Amino acid sequence: MMQMLAAGGMPVLSDGLRNPDQNNPRGYYEFELVKSLGRNPEIVAQAEGKVIKVISSLLNHLPAGREYRVVFMLRPLAEVVASQNRMMERLHQTVPQVAERAVTAAFETHLAQVRGWLAKQSNILVLYVDYPSILQDPVGEATRVSMFLDRDLDVDGMVRQVEHALHRERVSA
Repeated sequence: MMQMLAAGGMPVLSDGLRNPDQNNPRGYYEFELVKSLGRNPEIVAQAEGKVIKVISSLLNHLPAGREYRVVFMLRPLAEVVASQNRMMERLHQTVPQVAERAVTAAFETHLAQVRGWLAKQSNILVLYVDYPSILQDPVGEATRVSMFLDRDLDVDGMVRQVEHALHRERVSA
């Protein structure tokens, strides 16, 4: 999504610290300081008018007094777990021997809590975007994102960022 937004014409707040690698061959659009959002909420000011990637567990640290539009990416949790495990293997790290069911259940609980919290925030508008839907209908999803952000984004540019070959950890329905 970050690549799509950048290609669409949105300015992105990224520090370029993480280079492309075998886990993400097209690079990362991350801002390392966002990890300190809980301790340093003032870093959000640097993202004014820009797109910034914030993981779900940090959304509740967004400072009040500002309005936000959150494009919340949803992916089948079995794929998330498989992707994380495969990434650890590629990095030659030990994959924890935790039952996939337990990890998935923890993610489900977390997502339910985050979605519940977001629903109560009058200063945060949320668009939930399903990753498989982007793969199936990139034009429709890019258009939906452009409308949600109330920007005239380059939808064709966004669509060109969708690369089916990077959907490596598939699960069957």
